[in-house]
Amino acid sequence: MDFLQGRSVETMAAIAVAVVAVAVGGVFLLRRSKKSKGCLDPENFKKFKLVEKTQISHNVAKFRFALPTPTSALGLPIGQHISCRGQDATGEEVIKPYTPTTLDSDLGNFQLVIKMYPQGRMSHHFREMKVGDYMSVKGPKGRFKYQVGQVRAFGMIAGGSGITPMFQVARAILENPNDKTKVHLIYANVTTEDILLKEELDSMAQEYPDRFKIYYVLNQPPEVWNGGVGFVSQEMIKTHCPAPAEDIQILRCGPPPMNKAMAAHLEELGYTKEMQFQF
Repeated sequence: MDFLQGRSVETMAAIAVAVVAVAVGGVFLLRRSKKSKGCLDPENFKKFKLVEKTQISHNVAKFRFALPTPTSALGLPIGQHISCRGQDATGEEVIKPYTPTTLDSDLGNFQLVIKMYPQGRMSHHFREMKVGDYMSVKGPKGRFKYQVGQVRAFGMIAGGSGITPMFQVARAILENPNDKTKVHLIYANVTTEDILLKEELDSMAQEYPDRFKIYYVLNQPPEVWNGGVGFVSQEMIKTHCPAPAEDIQILRCGPPPMNKAMAAHLEELGYTKEMQFQF
């Protein structure tokens, strides 16, 4: 009888373990399915509520938008962007691409860092936005696809607001303990006031000194300045980016004249088209 009771206890314990395992597995699969689906629709615009607007400078602000639930993920692959729809000063519809500075690991919300230009059509819409307003968003968009270990190192050349896709990719790499990819960033602006995400970039450089290097370049530097001066040159690229190789890639994003100049510099330095990607 004691033997039967012992077997009964063992059987009940085994059943309990199995039930827990199935429950945990079900929750895991449910979370995976929710995470993989995301909140975006590549074909249709969806509205997201602005819950926080933080002015960083006279023409730069951070906009935080809420997702449907606190555990929702946006569903944006690394290095891709979204399309935002708004109205310009005349009331005409305008659509422009933006890259969030948040990742899918930032649940419940996504954030855009926007530089607003005086004559910018979409800049007007962002300037006028107030907490509680809704932004129409569609995505994901973009040709860039990233997988852990696809390159040994990235060189990044960014200008102005072109930093946002670079920041997103770099952050995803550095915050993944299984990703050993190194990142070398050259970031060009006119003045120190134009440098977006500087606090976050400096923090990343401090936290990951062996994996992330940043070199700032200014057209109009202050009197005391230890970065680059003028425009990004071939010498700067040679010094601060990985040398041409099959297992590296140079990413670039900036104003059209800068992108054109960088493409010419990279070609002259021996970087093939396969080693380059322009956002």
